[in-house]
Order: sequence, then C-alpha cells, then structure tokens
Amino acid sequence: MVGRFKRQEPIVAEPQGEDADAVPPSVMTLPRAVREVHRAITRALQIRIADHGVSMGQWYFLRALWEEDGLTQRELSQRVGMMEPTTVTALNNLERCDLVQRVRNPHDRRKVNIYLTPKGKALRADILPGAEEIEEAATQGIAPRELELTVSVLRRVSANLGGLPPVGGDDDLG
Repeated sequence: MVGRFKRQEPIVAEPQGEDADAVPPSVMTLPRAVREVHRAITRALQIRIADHGVSMGQWYFLRALWEEDGLTQRELSQRVGMMEPTTVTALNNLERCDLVQRVRNPHDRRKVNIYLTPKGKALRADILPGAEEIEEAATQGIAPRELELTVSVLRRVSANLGGLPPVGGDDDLG
C-alpha cells in the first residue's frame, strides 16, 4: 500500500504500432495507461480545435455550454471540474473571442449566467464532428461491450478516488 491507495497491478496489454517497444508491460500501470490515452486524445483534439482558434482550456467550457447554455459561473466550474478563478480567466478569454457573454441573472443579481454568442453556437457544428471522428478512431476495433466495461471500470476508479460518481451520462472527449 502506498499512502492510502493500494499499489496497482500492471496492466497486461500488448502495445501496438510504433510504441510496441516503448513501455514493457511490467511497468504499465493503470495511472500510466490512463495518462497515455488522455495525452493521445488531447493531442488529436488540440490539432482539430486549433484550426478554429479554440484552445483546450476553452474547449471544456464550450462543450459544457453546448450541452446546457446559460449556466452560472459556479455551475460551469463544477461541470468542467475547474476552480472558479480558472473559470473566470477562461470566460474572460472566451468573451474576448466573442464566443460567450455574461448576463446578470434577473432573479438573483449575485449570479452571472454564461450564454454562447451566435459565433460560439456556430462553432459546435464546426468542431464536434472532428471530436466524434477522434473518438471513432480511438475506439476502432473495440467491441461496444468492451468500451462499456472500460468506461464503467474507469468511473469506479474515479469514484474510489473521490472523483466522479459511478453513474450518470458519459462525456466523450471532455
């Protein structure tokens, strides 16, 4: 046991492609495998969204607002999993790019709701198909049942560590 977490057994998976010899299976742990997958997906997504002038930091907030426009700053922070000061900085950038606007809540003047501008809404049709293509490429050759099991296991790992609850909708690519 390391700290309060049990030591992970190595993942027994065969690396493929150029990285086949990069990491021996004996050192491929769950954290390392998750990090590698995250980095690969992030790199692919960065390339796609950069063509539209969107950064990875902005992507997470746009994605949340495409799902539910008009969230408060606090709700948006919670959905994206960022601290509120980080959210404020991201929103300042999104506002400068004319992708969102802040609107004082008419029912509770202490709250500020975030709405997509027409430009921010239009980006959805430009960017989401590329994100979906990345997910399709990433999951190519993997049976739906295997993907379902993988997502379920990862959600339980997250819940074990105090993260996401093991239920609810899946959020592909961020």
